[in-house]
Amino acid sequence: MSDFQPITVYAHPSGPNPFKVIILLEELGISYEKIVVENPKEEWFIAINPNGRLPAIIDPNTDLTIWESGAIIEYLIEEYDKSGKLSVEDNAGKWQLKQWLHFQTSGQGPYFGQATWFHRYHPEDVPSAKERYLKEIVRVIGVLDRSLKGKEFLVGGKVTYADLAFVSWNVSIFHPMYFHKLIWEGEEVEKNYPDFAAWYNRMFARQSVQTAYAEFLK
Repeated sequence: MSDFQPITVYAHPSGPNPFKVIILLEELGISYEKIVVENPKEEWFIAINPNGRLPAIIDPNTDLTIWESGAIIEYLIEEYDKSGKLSVEDNAGKWQLKQWLHFQTSGQGPYFGQATWFHRYHPEDVPSAKERYLKEIVRVIGVLDRSLKGKEFLVGGKVTYADLAFVSWNVSIFHPMYFHKLIWEGEEVEKNYPDFAAWYNRMFARQSVQTAYAEFLK
């Protein structure tokens, strides 16, 4: 890949979804250039992503522009993980990976995001909304905890893009640089969900994750 051109990643440090893409690029050793977008609703960025959300990528090597983090992950795996470093070979395992990716994009991200919104940004205090989305966080963590019983990773006995896809939203809830104390006051996550907690700690310790969050961990 001597003639490989870096992939452009449009991101913002306040949003977990761009970190999903950056972590994957780091894991695969793919060169990239990160462009911070302060306002994704500006016309120049709407021309890239009509949804006006982050992340988005432009890959000059294939002349493709892609948005939606789940689609970007699938693209990077199919295009640049030919060796299967972050995937599995068997057909059942491949569908299980897709299953977990869909669960992350439809089940984890939206609920964790709404919890964040109602705890940090919503102009009025809405206790019922806070309670609902905290319960959804607990439900999602319960699903992961049960699925990780006796396992280190979700599929195939190794780290895959499925595990990595969950990292950034987990960080947004658990790490002190965000607001986990506000959400988890009174919750004993490591006691009640030990397999999930151990998995979270393993994933957060990976070099790709540490590199992605380096500016926040100083």
